[in-house]
Amino acid sequence: MDTRPPNLPPLLLLTIILLFSQCARGQSSYIIDAVGLKILPASTVQSGTLVTMQCRVIVSHDNTARLTHKFQIVRDDVPIRSFTTTEDTVVHELQPARAADSGSYECRVTVKDKSKTSFSQKLDVTGLQDPVLYLNKTTLYEGDDFIATCSAPDEKGSLIFRFFRRFRNEESQRMKQVAPTGSSSETTLVLRQAGDYFLYCDYEINLVSGTRRSNHSNEVQVIVRELHISPVMNVLPTSRVFEGDVIEVVCKVVTSLEDIQVFLTKDKRILKQAPVSFSHRFTAQEGDSGELVCKAEWGNVQKETYITLTVKELFSKPWLTVDPVDIFVGDRFKLTCSVSVYVPERINNETLQFAIYKNNKKMTSSETYITQAHPSTNGNYTCKTMASSVSHSFVKESPTLVVKAKVPVSKPVMSVVGGTLILGRHFQLLCHSDQGTLPIIYFLYGPRGLIGHRVVGKPGDQAVFNCSSIFKSSDLSKFMCQAKNSQHRPPMVGSGIEAQLLRSTTIIEPVSKPMLTIEPSMGDVSEGQDLTLSCSVQSGTPPFNFTWYRAESEGALATQTSKMKKGYYHVRNVKGEHKGGYYCVSTNPANESKQSHTIMITVKMAGWKKGLIAFFCILLILVLILVVVFKTCLRQFKRKRTGELSVKSASTKVERLSLTQAEVIEAANVTPGMMGKSVWSEHVSGSESDDQKSETATTEPQYTGEDQHRQIQTEVNLPLAPVKTETDTVNSEVRNSKHGRTGLLPALHSNCSCITWCEKLRHWLTFFLKNAPGNRISSNCKHLCCW
Repeated sequence: MDTRPPNLPPLLLLTIILLFSQCARGQSSYIIDAVGLKILPASTVQSGTLVTMQCRVIVSHDNTARLTHKFQIVRDDVPIRSFTTTEDTVVHELQPARAADSGSYECRVTVKDKSKTSFSQKLDVTGLQDPVLYLNKTTLYEGDDFIATCSAPDEKGSLIFRFFRRFRNEESQRMKQVAPTGSSSETTLVLRQAGDYFLYCDYEINLVSGTRRSNHSNEVQVIVRELHISPVMNVLPTSRVFEGDVIEVVCKVVTSLEDIQVFLTKDKRILKQAPVSFSHRFTAQEGDSGELVCKAEWGNVQKETYITLTVKELFSKPWLTVDPVDIFVGDRFKLTCSVSVYVPERINNETLQFAIYKNNKKMTSSETYITQAHPSTNGNYTCKTMASSVSHSFVKESPTLVVKAKVPVSKPVMSVVGGTLILGRHFQLLCHSDQGTLPIIYFLYGPRGLIGHRVVGKPGDQAVFNCSSIFKSSDLSKFMCQAKNSQHRPPMVGSGIEAQLLRSTTIIEPVSKPMLTIEPSMGDVSEGQDLTLSCSVQSGTPPFNFTWYRAESEGALATQTSKMKKGYYHVRNVKGEHKGGYYCVSTNPANESKQSHTIMITVKMAGWKKGLIAFFCILLILVLILVVVFKTCLRQFKRKRTGELSVKSASTKVERLSLTQAEVIEAANVTPGMMGKSVWSEHVSGSESDDQKSETATTEPQYTGEDQHRQIQTEVNLPLAPVKTETDTVNSEVRNSKHGRTGLLPALHSNCSCITWCEKLRHWLTFFLKNAPGNRISSNCKHLCCW
């Protein structure tokens, strides 16, 4: 038989090798599929039931190795138990389950670096264990304390215990509630009234879902016995006695108990203490009246007995008086010590002895003391009265009387607060006396009567009065101050304090409204001149501060401080830019600014500029006149030259006119209608005799307006205005007609006047146009005029 292992397929072998190598490296793949939590037997159970919680996890992985699972049981987000195992299921038992176990549970599972939590499951444990009450004593005396213990041993958590009592058939009352503890609580209780009591307890537990309260515990009967330790107190001979009588107080307790202490107190002060009983003897004094208390104490129990003691006075406490009440240095005063006798049958006035003391030093053995007030007599005075009764002698002392001689107030002095007074403003006056015992009352009178009063009652206070404004320095002398510190003395008035007030006060008069003036004239200044702006005031206390401003600019132009009532500001070489509004502001030590009215300054042009402007104006006028004359002459000359377009000779030779460029342009701007009807259709003026002197009688050629325009255009080479009609012609032929002829220069009605005007025109044209190129001026005025 062949024992060799069968041949494994190569692929299976490779897979096994890879699995082992992966396990060796510790690298495996896994995933937590689900975590489940189950509560058995149910989610709601009675207290004391066994409850089991099962937590299971399902994990998928790629190897056969067993993974480690970390389980955690959580209640209300608080971990209560943990497990670490390779198993996929753990069990947590509540044996038994109590109310404190109620809540919401979850199971949290962690595998390596992955974690998952189950769904929440709620557990409700109903019912609480009944508590048990235990007392260390059930029979005790009133006021005695005892220990009570209340417990619920099977419950969990912090329990709050409460203790109750029920007296006979009354309703239950809570005695105490203790702080939260474990399952039991121990405390000390006290019952102060005798009788039969029934005590019980219960507890509370605070859960997330709310507070739950248990049932009552068992009731325990407690018998409280009355403690007979009430003390007995007697006052001998009686509780109503006279001062000087001897009193005996007996205080005792009748009982068989031991360790009893007895106290005698008055006004919370222990007079005597002893076991079981005692007696206390003392001589009754004036202040012994009151309530006596006898106390018996056993353990924590106290019993008390009260008696009111009344001590009557044989005579009153002495009373020391002074006359007069207000004592001033130098005055005589009298001290009197007096008493009132209440029981004359026991006290005789003749047996009373008096003594007056100053600072515990005996001044006299009499009931009166007279002396003169002086600082050395100031002090604390008392009076003592000594009396003797049948059984006792005693001394009474009066309350302390403080005697302090007052210092009379001195003459008051007035002063202005700050030392400076500004007229027209409110101010304060201070009244002060160098000497005088406080309190001192000051009265201030003004020009209109009483202003007010001030009481100076302690050092450091001042009598300051608010006064209305005054407008004259002399009004300050009308104020008066009075001071007094006694109801029986007239007030003190300072003599000469008005003059002293004026001397000690700096009086400042506010500056008046300033007035701004201009020198040398009011408002009109020529350029180049010097200008002076003077700012003056009528009243005020120097020094004055003058400031000049220009309305059109910001900031001050100049500032001047002067003791005079007038200040100056100079502007040198005035220019046009200096015109505008100016004003000034004045101030003085009153710190009150006043502004003047604004004045306007007009700067005139300089004289030489005016002459230069006049010269150029005249020159311009002359040029305009020359231009007008030139245009007039040129227009006349053009009209004369236009007449020369007529035929000069009868030999058909046409003498053409030589025109200037200006004439051609003007002629070109004439409309054809006007040329045909107004110019060229006019006949050359002259007599028939002159016409007959022509060299030829033949008719010269006639030119139409269009032909003549072309002739003029050919002559001067300038464009002419188009001719609108061909029917209008210019007849340039010179004819001897019986109707006469109209010349081109209507202004020349005779030959002589024509020659004269022609010569003048030729002279002007020669002067103005002699340098013009291409201009040809005809000099044959006579020939032209004869035409």
